[in-house]
Amino acid sequence: MSLAGKKVVVVGGSSGIGLATAEQAKALGAEVVIASRSAEKLKAAADKIGAKGIVADATSDSSIVDLFKACGLVDHVVVTAAQLKSGPFKTVSMDDVRSTFEGKFWGAWRVARAADIRPGGSLTIVSGFLSLRPRPNSAIVSAANGALESLTRALALELAPVRVNCVSPGIIDTPIRAAMPEAARKEMLAKTAAGLPVQRVGEAEDIAMQIHAFIANPFASGAIVYIDGGGLVV
Repeated sequence: MSLAGKKVVVVGGSSGIGLATAEQAKALGAEVVIASRSAEKLKAAADKIGAKGIVADATSDSSIVDLFKACGLVDHVVVTAAQLKSGPFKTVSMDDVRSTFEGKFWGAWRVARAADIRPGGSLTIVSGFLSLRPRPNSAIVSAANGALESLTRALALELAPVRVNCVSPGIIDTPIRAAMPEAARKEMLAKTAAGLPVQRVGEAEDIAMQIHAFIANPFASGAIVYIDGGGLVV
């Protein structure tokens, strides 16, 4: 697949799945724009892969509007941005659950409204398999992921002929887990890997590959693909 002559915007592209997606798009010949609210991380990522970086905050209507005014007409948009705060349902603060939904769900909504995507282009949203396999202390993340997957189906109709799809990852070893103590992180990842048919946890590049499959396939719209190492069948 070649993306030569195409413009790809990755919102949340300064790290993890977003950065891996942007890096793969650049390698395929695309003009790549990455957006993130951390100017420092954004510059480092943009310099690393040779992309253009634009500071943008997915929780701000005006920031996302300004982002896509700066981008103009684009071919493909990917939304990976998320600031997740969760905890036990009865005690997690309402500020935390609102901010999680604000960034992950409403952030994707804002991007979908603001982006000027060429007909036949694509919007790919990243959710997470907690939508189907909830865990204790993560109800708000499960709810946000489920809402994104429903939104994907609706936008496939609303935004046609732009194609809208969703990738729902399982457990992925990305920088978002760096906040965990290192020993606990390694133990959790090893335990997860042992229980999966593929015998490993995912990497950002695994999810980026599926995002690019959606970008490439002109017959894919309204689709949700779970990339979880077989986690939903065990």
